[in-house]
Amino acid sequence: MIKNNRHRAFWLLAGPMIMANVSMAFLGLVDTAVIGHLDSAVYLGGVAVGSVIFDFLYWSVGFLRMGTTGVVAQAHGEQDATEIRVLLMQSILIGLVIAMTILLLQKPIINFGLNLLAGSTHVKYYAGVYCAWMIWGAPALMMLFAVNGWLLGMQNAVASLRLGIAVNVINIILDIVFVVYMDMDVRGVALATVIAQYAGVVYAFFIVRKELLRQDEAGLAGAWPLAKIFNIRKLQILMRLNNDIFIRTICLILVFAFFTREGAAQGDLILAGNSILIKFYLFMALALDGFNHAAEALVGKAIGEKNKVLFKHAVALTLKWSLAFGAAFTLFYWSAGGPLINLLTDIESVRKTAMAYLPWMIALPLISVGCFLLDGIFIGATRGPEMRNAMLICTFVFFLPMWYAFQFLGNHGLWLAFTVFIAMRGVVLGIYYYRIERGEGFV
Repeated sequence: MIKNNRHRAFWLLAGPMIMANVSMAFLGLVDTAVIGHLDSAVYLGGVAVGSVIFDFLYWSVGFLRMGTTGVVAQAHGEQDATEIRVLLMQSILIGLVIAMTILLLQKPIINFGLNLLAGSTHVKYYAGVYCAWMIWGAPALMMLFAVNGWLLGMQNAVASLRLGIAVNVINIILDIVFVVYMDMDVRGVALATVIAQYAGVVYAFFIVRKELLRQDEAGLAGAWPLAKIFNIRKLQILMRLNNDIFIRTICLILVFAFFTREGAAQGDLILAGNSILIKFYLFMALALDGFNHAAEALVGKAIGEKNKVLFKHAVALTLKWSLAFGAAFTLFYWSAGGPLINLLTDIESVRKTAMAYLPWMIALPLISVGCFLLDGIFIGATRGPEMRNAMLICTFVFFLPMWYAFQFLGNHGLWLAFTVFIAMRGVVLGIYYYRIERGEGFV
């Protein structure tokens, strides 16, 4: 009975996050499908290049979500209602400052990104159009990052699911309206995303209000002390953790940007084929991230409560379910990868290109399990320095040298370097995990 209760508690967190993440991945597939059925591969390439630029921008501030989850989960474990409110406001404020900076520097940011990434003149043109529309969603997305991290730290994954699904459903509907019926090509994809993000902020306000009322009714009423919210020392502590996660995320995005650039340098067909397979990877990654998010929340709560038993159960359950889902995705891509590629594009040359490199995608789900599991543990434990160092090692000691050693294999060499990078993330974080547990322990 106890074991069943543990699994149930774990799935109350992991299940909604998996569903929310899968809906986000499905949105990415819809974006690819509506653009992939237009009459040229340059539209698909333009969105692929533009998406990498925004991945660089937005994933780099993913610390707003990840950093917020860990510290809020620990405050929740300590039942500090005021600290929970302070952390929400601090995360939103940091996000808005970042968003305003992005908007002020939008032209140099977009131009730098387009010059950094390879691609034909037509691909770069459509990537620039996509970016010019997408960037206006920055303030909304920063606030959504903060709120989602806060909700997960509060162990309320269901509310995060509702928010994510609402945003993605609006986005998908507008995608179809703007691109299919209004012929807005890449502009329609970008505009649909921006409108959905601002609609999500409105909905997020009501979700947060409901969660705080629930806390008040449970006898955990807190205050909104401005002195604490704007306390420089507290903001510095939060930013110190966020800086480590920021560096870690920058390295991850650099790998994806480098992957896209080197693929684009081999021609528009390779760029388009790789963009489809990367969507497959992100679909799998977002599903496994549900277990990662559950680990973040449970590990953070265990540390706040100083509960070593809860910590061990969180690690064991995340490992079991991550392995099961990794194996399921490997089987799924092995059996359905070809039909999925055909579904996403009508262009025969792009289909053949994607099929040639599909075996790498079939192998990646199981290889990815270790890094996703350990990411969740280290984020929940607010162990930023170890995450930063591990990612630096995997990027500059493994990924880049592997590519330059095997670039004579062309796109297969690129996929080999990416696969080794993913595998070594799990290995290096595993070594850090072993050292910490052998020493003072996470809890």
